[in-house]
Amino acid sequence: MKGTVLYDSVTGHTGRMAEVIVKGLVKGGVEARSFPIGQVDEGWAKESKVLIVGGPVYAASVSARLRTFLETDFARLEPAGKLGGAFSTADYVHGGGELLLQQVLVHMIAKGMMAFSGGSSFGRPVIHLGPVAISDALESYDAVFHLYGERMASKALDLFS
Repeated sequence: MKGTVLYDSVTGHTGRMAEVIVKGLVKGGVEARSFPIGQVDEGWAKESKVLIVGGPVYAASVSARLRTFLETDFARLEPAGKLGGAFSTADYVHGGGELLLQQVLVHMIAKGMMAFSGGSSFGRPVIHLGPVAISDALESYDAVFHLYGERMASKALDLFS
């Protein structure tokens, strides 16, 4: 089973966290790759049962590049029926990370995806909507992002195996 992690990244922070999620997906039993939104391997993404999308918070919201991708190019990846998740990076704890997650998840649901994060169903740490990392302490979020990838893999295997 394949999984794809798509991301917008300006400074490299979001790309770094995408790779941590990929490692969690792989540990959980899903063959996974990550791609910047402008360089997506469409064949791989179309074959994937899991699509996870992330980006940096810009002005407490989704970056223009990520919004454009979600509104115009995301549908080409045939997302309907797939498992979806979201993640973000932000400069501040209250900088808009959760708003970005909500906006990405709404796009996914509107495209017919099943949104999942694990919420509290796996216990602690609770990842309600998806993980958010604060840019000046990225390494301290590695364990949560890795675990998020594992949980997404577990749910994908439950759904599609």
